[in-house]
Amino acid sequence: MNDVEQPLLRVDNLQVSLREPPVALVKHVSFEIAAGEIFALVGESGSGKSLTALSILRLLPDALSIDGGSVIFNEQGQDNNKAKKDLFDLPEMAMNTVRGRKVAMIFQEPQSSLNPVQTIEQQLAEILELHQELERTQARQRIIELLDEVGIPDPEKRLGWYPHQLSGGQKQRVMIAMALACEPELLIADEPTTALDVTIQKQVLELIQQLCERRNLSVLLITHDMGVVYALADKVAVMRHGEIVEQGNKGDFFQAPQHPYSRELIESLPDTSRFLTADESTPLLELDDIKVWFPVRKGLLQRVYDYTRAVDGVSLTIQQGESLALVGESGCGKTTLGRAILRLADIYAGQIKFSGRNISALADKEFADLRKEIQIIFQDPFSSMNPRMTVRSILEEGLKSLEIDIAADQRSEYLSGLLEKVGLQASHLDRFPHEFSGGQRQRIAIARALAVKPKLIICDEPTSALDVSIRGQVIELLKRLQQEEGITYLFITHDLSLIPSFASRVVIMKQGKLIEQGSTEEIFNNPQQDYTRELLSSIYQVSSFTG
Repeated sequence: MNDVEQPLLRVDNLQVSLREPPVALVKHVSFEIAAGEIFALVGESGSGKSLTALSILRLLPDALSIDGGSVIFNEQGQDNNKAKKDLFDLPEMAMNTVRGRKVAMIFQEPQSSLNPVQTIEQQLAEILELHQELERTQARQRIIELLDEVGIPDPEKRLGWYPHQLSGGQKQRVMIAMALACEPELLIADEPTTALDVTIQKQVLELIQQLCERRNLSVLLITHDMGVVYALADKVAVMRHGEIVEQGNKGDFFQAPQHPYSRELIESLPDTSRFLTADESTPLLELDDIKVWFPVRKGLLQRVYDYTRAVDGVSLTIQQGESLALVGESGCGKTTLGRAILRLADIYAGQIKFSGRNISALADKEFADLRKEIQIIFQDPFSSMNPRMTVRSILEEGLKSLEIDIAADQRSEYLSGLLEKVGLQASHLDRFPHEFSGGQRQRIAIARALAVKPKLIICDEPTSALDVSIRGQVIELLKRLQQEEGITYLFITHDLSLIPSFASRVVIMKQGKLIEQGSTEEIFNNPQQDYTRELLSSIYQVSSFTG
């Protein structure tokens, strides 16, 4: 291979392990990334993707060690000649000139990566002063150029802003600007859009693609979303249990995946071309002009001078036994509406009927009897469970507090049956939440909701914290339970790709108001609102390859 054909980065036989006790975490990983190429490293949580990326930059925690392999970086010099470096052989001082200047990284959660007490200008200036020794005036002008390049509106006005004043998408754009500040040749993007709304995700990914083309930038894209891989990547490597099980060009990979795990990942993507039909039945839940307004107070006497209109005049009906999807971006009022139904947020105005009964006017003691009929599954199953309680105690808690009539000697058998119904084993009853995977924890959360035999379950982003294949399993479980138990779902989500295979009707919410509703097929094939069309355009699909 001559110099022209040499890849920008070559990882060869990388091995990473835990020091004590010695456990291999990354096993004989090898791949190459060419100049200007987007290389996707795909796999579920715990597969070793992020460890591989951190190993390239030698940023592993002390508890881990690199036990073998090499990372060859063919640095492009000013004379267009490449200087080959094994990053594992460099002293730490020399490695500091590679990090940021030659190889930069953006992380999954921008909020935790930005300094909350420094302005955007201060954080970007720190990088430029460290690596490029620019004077303050030059640095300021360069920062404005960078923010403009990554699509921050009115960059001059936002120089003095702090991270909390920016939206999630804007924070990630600032992180990208920081990564690009020193003109790196390789950008490592570690799940850069997982924490973002679906429309913002598309904007950030398109930005990375444009920067790649404009700067001839190479990108190592770490993700578990096969739709994103199909939309952006040139090459794909699939990682599982610390090993790369398959890699190749994107076209070949999606047309004919060779490894069973690769096929499983592709097949787990939701099908957005087939729609469920709605059967008219008896209304179970009816919302009439619901408003959830939070008072805004100021002054010495803390008088109310305005309201935050989190939910502003929402009306909808859910039929018995159906699944209704409530869709919108973060902050639109979806979760607040769900909390209002459960009486966890006070209603400012409007009426809620459940099985024909006005429940919005009930006293707290009267409403307590309804809690067994309306349950909720939360977004993060781990934070919604007490880590000091066993699964048995978690499931029993609802039975006891809501006084479900199950004899004490029959309770263990009942709980065992609940776990088996959601795909777990009776032996799991005496384990703690930390002993389970994310998907298993969500199954426990579903079993907890089922324990009191509800008629309606509010699913608040129940799959957004899960890997793509686990997400598909949870959706299938919810559908099966609906068929067996006749449960009604209010499915709150910002991801429209999940809806055709799960919900027969869709309601679109924006800034506290419902802007469009109808059958799933109508919304997907003939959206009436620009915002709905924007949401639909943000769905990454691979149906052209998978059929």
